[in-house]
Amino acid sequence: MDAANGPCAPRGLVLVPTRELALQVAEVLAPIGATCDRRVLAVYGGASREDQITALKAGVELVVATPLRLIDLLKEDELTLADVQVVVIDEADRMADEGFMPQVEWVLRKVTSPHQTMLFSATLDGQVGNLVRRYMNDPREVSIDAPTATVGTMRHLFLAVHRMDKDRVVAALAAGAGKTVVFCDTKRLCDKVAESLQGLKVKASALHGDMTQAAREKSLAKFAEGSLNVLVATDVAARGIDIDDVAAVVHYEPPIDVKTYLHRSGRTARAGRDGWAVTLAEYNQHTTCRIIQRGLRLEPQPPIEVFSNDKRLAELSLFSPQSTPRLSQRQARNCSSVACFRRYSQAGRRVS
Repeated sequence: MDAANGPCAPRGLVLVPTRELALQVAEVLAPIGATCDRRVLAVYGGASREDQITALKAGVELVVATPLRLIDLLKEDELTLADVQVVVIDEADRMADEGFMPQVEWVLRKVTSPHQTMLFSATLDGQVGNLVRRYMNDPREVSIDAPTATVGTMRHLFLAVHRMDKDRVVAALAAGAGKTVVFCDTKRLCDKVAESLQGLKVKASALHGDMTQAAREKSLAKFAEGSLNVLVATDVAARGIDIDDVAAVVHYEPPIDVKTYLHRSGRTARAGRDGWAVTLAEYNQHTTCRIIQRGLRLEPQPPIEVFSNDKRLAELSLFSPQSTPRLSQRQARNCSSVACFRRYSQAGRRVS
C-alpha cells in the first residue's frame, strides 16, 4: 500500500460493525503501521467528531470505521475514499444482522479507484453472499474451520429455571465460575439484570449501546482487570469483549438460532482454556434448547431443573455437561432442524 499523498485521503479502509471492534482493530494495526510510517485512525460514533476530523486533516493512511460515522464524514467532505487501494469488511455477517448492509454498500460505491476487497464472515449466505457477488470480482474463498491447539473445550449446560429465581441462579453460577458474560436480548433487560445482580452483591455492570463510550470502556477495563465479575451485554456491545479468561457465558434466554448461540458462546473457551456456555430456559423454552442442541450435534436432553440454592451451581462440572471443541458456525449453520425452527418461529408457530 503506497503512502497517501495528502490529508483526508486514506489508502486503506476497514469497516467494522461496532465502535469497540474499531478500537481493537486500530490498536492492533497502529504499531504495525508505525514501523512503515503509516498512520491508523479509528472513527466511530459516541466519540468526539471534531477530534476525529482534526486527526484526519493531519493525514491518515488507514481508517478503521463504523459505517454510520464514516458516512457522516464522507457526506461532509471531511475525507474521501477516491484513493483507497484496500478495503476490508470485518464481521460482515454481523453487519447484516444489525441492518448495516445498505450503509456498507453505500460506502463501497464511494471507493472508485482500483482496489482489493477482503471480506471476513462466519457465513457467506443471504445478504453477505449478495455483497460478495455485487462488489467482488473473481473472489477466492478461504475457509478456516478446524480447531487449533489454542482452542479449549466448551461445555454446554442447559438449565430449567423459574423466572423469579433466574437472577439468583446467575449470581450463584458467577460466584463459582469466575468472569462471566450474561447475554440479554435488549438494552432494557441488560440494565434490569445488572441492577438485580448488584442488589445480590454481585460486582456486575451492563454493557450496551445506550451507554456512553467512556462508560463502556470503563466497564470493559474493570472486567478485564477482575474488579467486575459479571458483564450483562447485548450482542452488539459484546463485540468489544476480547478477553481470554472469560470462564462462562450465560444465555439469559435461549438464543433463537445456533448462529447467535455460537457468536455469544465464543467469548469463552479461548487461548487453550476450557469454558462454559450456560443456557437458562423457562418452562415454555425447552423446545428451543433441543433445537440448539441438535445444531451443536449434541444429544438432545431436557434442561436440568435447578433453583438458586442448588450447590452444583458453585461447581458446574457436577452437572455432567456435554462438551465440544469450539464449533464453527460453518459447521453448524446447515442443520436442517435449526433452519426449520427459524422458518416456523418467524411465522409465529412452534415446532416440537
